[in-house]
Amino acid sequence: MEAGKHYLRLTPPSLKDNTATVDRLAKALRRLTGAWPQTPVKRLWPFAQTLRAAGHQVTASLAPGPAGPVLVDVEPGDTSGQAIPTEALARAAEVPERLWGQEGLGVALDIGSTHLQASLHDLRDGRELAKGTRLNPQTQVGADVLTRILAAATPAGLKRMRDMLLAATSELVAQMCAQAGGSPQEVRGLVGAGNTTMTHFFLGLDAQSICREPYIPVVNRPAPFFASDLGLDLAPRAVAWLLPNVGSYFGGDLVAGIVAADLHRREKVAILVDVGTNAEVVLGNRDWLVACAGAAGPALESGVAKMGMLAQPGAVEGVAIDPTTRQMALKIIPDAQGQTPRPKGLCGSGLLQLLAQLYLARIMDMRGKLIPGDERIVPTEYEGQAFVVVPAAESGTGHDILITEVEIDILLRSKAAMYTILRTVLLEVGLQFEDLSAFFVAGAFGNVIDPATAITLGMLPDLPRERFVPLGNSSLKGCQRLLLEPASRPDVEAVVERLTYLELNVNQALMNRFSAARFIPHTDHTRFPSVPVFHV
Repeated sequence: MEAGKHYLRLTPPSLKDNTATVDRLAKALRRLTGAWPQTPVKRLWPFAQTLRAAGHQVTASLAPGPAGPVLVDVEPGDTSGQAIPTEALARAAEVPERLWGQEGLGVALDIGSTHLQASLHDLRDGRELAKGTRLNPQTQVGADVLTRILAAATPAGLKRMRDMLLAATSELVAQMCAQAGGSPQEVRGLVGAGNTTMTHFFLGLDAQSICREPYIPVVNRPAPFFASDLGLDLAPRAVAWLLPNVGSYFGGDLVAGIVAADLHRREKVAILVDVGTNAEVVLGNRDWLVACAGAAGPALESGVAKMGMLAQPGAVEGVAIDPTTRQMALKIIPDAQGQTPRPKGLCGSGLLQLLAQLYLARIMDMRGKLIPGDERIVPTEYEGQAFVVVPAAESGTGHDILITEVEIDILLRSKAAMYTILRTVLLEVGLQFEDLSAFFVAGAFGNVIDPATAITLGMLPDLPRERFVPLGNSSLKGCQRLLLEPASRPDVEAVVERLTYLELNVNQALMNRFSAARFIPHTDHTRFPSVPVFHV
């Protein structure tokens, strides 16, 4: 192709069309030229600012790049009669010609809101050489992404959020290379995935418009870029690729999860559920994919119960209560030396197992109310009865570790929301749970919670256990696959093009489903034939 200018008068974004700002430009240019232009990573935010400030009437300049057309300039108004500045034409070289080859090292990276997880691989044979994880330093600013977006409202605040994320990534890469006896200078390729906000922060893009109507990201499909453009100290000319997002709330981490589960290649319908900050659901097969999200995750992580905590040393991750003797056994996450510390609280899996075990031991009824008669049940001033999991004398905090009926109710609301989301998305496409050939459960939740516990509570459907497939960190697994298998990379584009985001309308039917699911396991016991029913 030859370099050229195109004057564009674009329709402004709306709730019905929330295409990302730079993608809106790219789509219009594809209609004109037949090809989706790549945008250099350093130009994403300036070009988006220009388009928004100019009322979506701009002149876009394209130049031939090493891998196709490159968007090299965006000017307000109609400047199509003027030549493209020389400095703009030079920007075509800012886009890599290709991704990495089969020499050196490669990194797969899950950019989580709470944790960064990564793996280091030999690109010659795909061997995993090291793994690493660390707390996302942005948690110092706020546990939720909205708090972080507000903290990044100024240029200085945005720079701080970006620098925290990139520094943590560099440290993680260096740590893994040291474990493997290598150097970051040998890393030639990186594939990363995160939610839309994390992707913006990683790229240094202002995320304010994500949480403001009409909820428009700066970009959803960033092009591969040179890692050095973001200050990542990897091999010279190392290439990084962040997976595309779909809208404001469906991130590249879920796209990676779809690839990891092969959901887009399956003949029979299957479902992928990732429980993290939100409960995110993808349903479909090789012909169609629908996705939706809902707020079922936070209560299952750590933020609702006062004794809730992240899955770290001292957290109770498993609970078992003998239904006859009512004796309780706890599984506690050990410290780095393998020693079992005194318990400090319960992580998400521990909370869910506690509720299921209290119900099965008939210490708690189907409404989440504690049944009098157990000496571990104590009154509280404002939150009803409470169950003491660990007395103060045995805890690592010096205080009783307990759960109150108010906290139990919040947890039951979260599990009800999870089940309601699952049932609603299936009903929207005319399916029942029995139609699912496989049920993929991703995230830390999928790794540590057994389906029997989730089914007992009525959080997941009562299906044959062999249909449940724990994926662990599906985002990381998808990134690993895309790092090492060139043939899988076109799948990403296919997934994004095929995926339909389903907005769950809060109507009376949905609220009725939610109300019915607030009990253990459900008001309709026929939905959970394997769970015993206790009448008090």
